Parts: sequence; structure tokens; C-alpha cells
Amino acid sequence: MVQMRAVLIKNEVGPAENLYLGETTRPSPGQGDVLVKVKAFGLNRSDISQRNGDNDPPPGASQILGIEFAGIVVELGEDATGWKQGDEVLGLASGGAYAEYIVVRQTHIVKKPEQLSWAEAASLPECFMTAIQALILVGEFKKGEDVMVHAAASGVGIAAIQLARVYGAKTVTATASTSEKLNWILSIPNGATHAVNYKTQDFSEEVMKTTGGKGVDVIVDFVGQSHFSKNIGSLAKDGRMTLLSNLSGAIVPSVNLKPILHRRLRIQGSTLRSRSPEYQADLIAKFRDEVLGSITGGAGDGLVRTYIHKVYPWAEIVEAHREMEANNNIGKIIVEVV
Repeated sequence: MVQMRAVLIKNEVGPAENLYLGETTRPSPGQGDVLVKVKAFGLNRSDISQRNGDNDPPPGASQILGIEFAGIVVELGEDATGWKQGDEVLGLASGGAYAEYIVVRQTHIVKKPEQLSWAEAASLPECFMTAIQALILVGEFKKGEDVMVHAAASGVGIAAIQLARVYGAKTVTATASTSEKLNWILSIPNGATHAVNYKTQDFSEEVMKTTGGKGVDVIVDFVGQSHFSKNIGSLAKDGRMTLLSNLSGAIVPSVNLKPILHRRLRIQGSTLRSRSPEYQADLIAKFRDEVLGSITGGAGDGLVRTYIHKVYPWAEIVEAHREMEANNNIGKIIVEVV
């Protein structure tokens, strides 16, 4: 069998130090699939969860880490008629991106815009599609509404803030843990209109001031337990909260259900990796048709921009994971396959 290099995990699970570059079997494209030579891939919190043994890949997915990438199509499976060898693409996967080669459905890649570098292209798929899903599909955001985004300096957070502004939000409140992150989020084009340090301020009180006592219509939350009660207190009547993760914990000791009932609040969990291939393909098409053409790198002039915290060579994958775990990043952490 043909071999390839990939980032593997000693003992299958463990700390960042268990990651290493090794060899494994190169996948082959099946019907409707394409084989892509990976140039760069993005890091995501789900990678860390999987590495730690807390987040198994969906049935049938590669056990190799990695769910977003950019690269070059090198082989087509049967009936994969939409692409040709040499096409430069970016894509979404259920696993397998931490490798020299990855097989994905032909519906799960889009053409890489010429204005984007490989690293910038690899930074887009998971964070922008998750942001579209959380804000538009699940949160049902409408022009003129007020939005709050937690973990605002993350890749998804930055994407959601910009999209809310572009789609016509009245206000966008960002929360983060440091003044450095908040000042940056306020400074970027189509960044947040307001910012709250959740460590020193009560964001539920702050959004009530910002919205004249109404509350926000949509919340995008990754934090979970520590933010839950204040999130309920932040929502307007008929408000919607999309829960994407539970970084602070999954158990809320007590909840007052009255505000949820009387203000007709809706709380919905949402994941992307476990969605059906058909759902993912529709989301990818929406991203391609409505958003991708407006994106440039951070130094560009696009309505929406992708911001990269740091690019690592894949020989430094341990350091890249440590950086994400330290929560130091503003923007995406990218790894190049070199």
C-alpha cells in the first residue's frame, strides 16, 4: 500500500506531547470523492478534544485529526466530475486533515480564491461555516437585530462578528477575557460595536445598557456552564441562543426556567462535524455563494477578512496545540504541511 506522512497520536490519545509525525496508509478516493494533497490545515478545539479522547470522530471518518484544509486535487474517484487534477481548493472534512493527503466528497470542497494564501484558505472552512450555521441557520438572525458573541477572539467568534455586521446587525457585543483581545476586536473593519471583559464585567448588565433594556436577539456561545445564567438574563423576548461548546463545563447546578418560559427563549445546541453529508454540502454551497467571494486576508480590503494568529510548520504540531490550549490566540492557528 502507498504510504504518506501524517500527524499521529502515541497510544491513540493523550496530551499534546503525544503528537508526532509518522507514516500511515494513503487513502484512495471512492465514488464521488476526490484526493487532495494538503498544503495547510487549521486547528480547532475539536482536535484537542479528540486527542484527549473526549470527542470521537463520526462513524466511518478518518481517525487522523483535522477537519479543515486547503490543497491541490491530485486524483478523482468515479463520478467525481466537478473537479480536475491541479485544482486548488479548500474544504471541510470529518477527519484526516493532519496528513499529506485527504479524501473528501467532491461536494465538500470549493475553489480557493486567488487572493488567499494557502494558510488563509485553510483558515476558512470550519470557522466560517460554523459561524453561518450558528448565526443564520440556527440563530435565525435578521437584519436590525442585536447579537452577542462569546469567545470573540476565536476563529469562529471573529467570523460570526463580521458576518453579523455584514448581514446588518444593529449592535454586536463581543466578550473575551483580556483588554488586548477586546481592543483588537473593536478595531478591525466590521468588528464588534461593543465589547465586554467577562472577567471584570457582567455582560448581561452591559448588553441591557447597549440595547436600551431590550436584550440581545441572538447569542453565539462556546463557554457553557459559567455563562449560562447570564446568557438567559441577556436575551430579549423571543431571543435565541446557539450553544456550540461547553468550554467551562457542561453541568449547570441550577436554572431558573421562568425567564425561558415568559420571554419565549429558544436554546439550541449545534454541531457541524456530526451533521449529515447532505447538510454539510448545502452549508458549504451557501458559504461559497454568499460569503467566500467577499473574504480577503487580514491585510486585504474585503468586507470580511480572515485573521491568522500564527502559522506553524507541521514539525511543530506539539507547539501549535499548546498555543491553542493556552488560549493565547487572536484568530486562527494554521499548520503548513512542509
